[in-house]
Amino acid sequence: MNYLSAESISKSYGDRWLFQNLNFGINLGQRIALVGINGSGKSTLLNVLAGLIPPDTGSVSVRKGIKIGYLGQQPIFNESLTVHETIFATSNEILATIQDYEKCLEDSNTSAEKMQAVMERMDELGAWDYELKITQILSKLGIHHLDRQISQLSGGQRKRVAMARVLIDEPDLLILDEPTNHLDLDTIEWLEGLLSTSQQTLLMVTHDRYFLDKVATEVAELDRGQIFSYKGNYTYFVEKKAEREVQQDAEIEKARNLMRKELDWMRRQPKARGTKSKSRIDAFYDLKDKANSKVTTTNLELSVKTTRQGGKIIEVDHINKSFGEKRVINDFSYVFKKKDRIGIIGQNGAGKTTFLNILTGKLQPDSGEIATGETTVFGYYTQDELTFRDDQRVIDVVKEIAEVVETGKGETITAAQFLQHFQFSPAMQYTYVSKLSGGEKRRLQLLRVLIKNPNFLILDEPTNDLDIITLNILEDFLLNFGGCLLIVSHDRYFMDQLVEHIFVFDGEGNIKSFPGNYTDYREYLAEQEKEEKEKPETKPVVPAPAAPVAMPGTTEKKRKLSFNEKREFEQLDEAIQQLEARKTDLFNQMASESVDHKKMAENAALLKEIEAELEAKTERWLELADLMD
Repeated sequence: MNYLSAESISKSYGDRWLFQNLNFGINLGQRIALVGINGSGKSTLLNVLAGLIPPDTGSVSVRKGIKIGYLGQQPIFNESLTVHETIFATSNEILATIQDYEKCLEDSNTSAEKMQAVMERMDELGAWDYELKITQILSKLGIHHLDRQISQLSGGQRKRVAMARVLIDEPDLLILDEPTNHLDLDTIEWLEGLLSTSQQTLLMVTHDRYFLDKVATEVAELDRGQIFSYKGNYTYFVEKKAEREVQQDAEIEKARNLMRKELDWMRRQPKARGTKSKSRIDAFYDLKDKANSKVTTTNLELSVKTTRQGGKIIEVDHINKSFGEKRVINDFSYVFKKKDRIGIIGQNGAGKTTFLNILTGKLQPDSGEIATGETTVFGYYTQDELTFRDDQRVIDVVKEIAEVVETGKGETITAAQFLQHFQFSPAMQYTYVSKLSGGEKRRLQLLRVLIKNPNFLILDEPTNDLDIITLNILEDFLLNFGGCLLIVSHDRYFMDQLVEHIFVFDGEGNIKSFPGNYTDYREYLAEQEKEEKEKPETKPVVPAPAAPVAMPGTTEKKRKLSFNEKREFEQLDEAIQQLEARKTDLFNQMASESVDHKKMAENAALLKEIEAELEAKTERWLELADLMD
């Protein structure tokens, strides 16, 4: 059953066409993810399909009786309403019946007959279960103060209210634009489970690749004004898109070869017997358009040169921070090491951004100290919007920071070349910043941070509003980054690719340090939960019988390594190799040094420390290896 059809729709802004003569449809039960680069027109297309803006040409038709629910990136509300009034301001019959029931309960003058009628209507509509669902949605989205005015909410809170409203309304077709923005990881996983297990017909734009892979059954790519559909999840899309681009490149090259011959024909003057064939001339211009199409280009492998980093990076010593009675950091200490790659997770409001601001000196702790090394250079990407003048073009905003950039390989590239690597074409570089899409502005803001050659890079929700292609470029860039990396992100795939350590904020001020990436941490929690369930009930302690003597030829059954011990074993192996390498380097350095008694004494003391640490780690490695065998 067809729910929505778009026929020959087009939309332009100024002299730029986002799409022309586009045909698109959504059927019952489809769960489609719309992907494409920033500025390709994804959000505009959603707005046209949802009926919020008209197309320039063509038409959108919705099947009679089909209700559409739309969640935009920047929800618009009546600022004078409360959260409760906003969420329940709908024509949903079930909601209206629930509200009638609640009014009857509050009114002591309600007659028995009226109460009976309302309760029967609740039964007919299944409203009792629906009321329970509403409670669950509000709880999972962290919406508790229903009497607050919309005008008092932050951007993230407004997005959650809009999400609650559209889910509670139970539309036939749900259209979501970046639904995971401003949600914490637990809420994203709950929403992911809700949408993937329901029969909801869905069209969404999302950059969250795990979310996309789990929820979507089809991927539609908006590329240069055309829609390319793929029946499958994100993994299937990546594979088939690569095949399509290879085929497209071959067709473009073939068209270019043919155009050279046709161009020669077009340049020749018509003979006396007649004029050139009009159909052949028309075909020439069609061929020219195809030949001038963009050929797929391979992204350059690029790394920015990082400022030299000394031995001391940042030392955090027993810091505390509270806002009123709310404690956000409780007695936390950590010594950052070279090439640390740390991810920060926790619920919204748990203190993650506060922690970053304390590290960078924008905010002072209530107690404790932050000691920053003299050579540490911060690059801090915040959630604040990019600031610019109305007369500034993209290239101007970058050149404010640097005219040229030195890469990790010692090469020098211009600001224009660096922009092109991050998907800003030469034409786009001279576009006014005010004309960029939200995602393009975020991409430009991120580039301004990276171009400063920091050696301690802090990224606070860098994936918000970025397209998947840009995320892949950013991931490759950060994998080559030679300094320390500290990331706050709700994008699980992004975290898994880049971090090796996790700081977990529990919302009560406690920060737990976990070795591993986000998936490792979730597996650890699942194992802990499983062990807790399997733990036998506590029984009275009785004296243990004497251990039996093992009979000849029998072996005692060894216990298996826990998840933490497996992780420790892997990390010990790597640490031992690094210590051995440091030991060898130190020996070579001592052998090649001129006689400097002070330096020799320092190196001898350092060698002693390395050997002691190596011995301890090797002994622990042997213990775990024995259990693993």
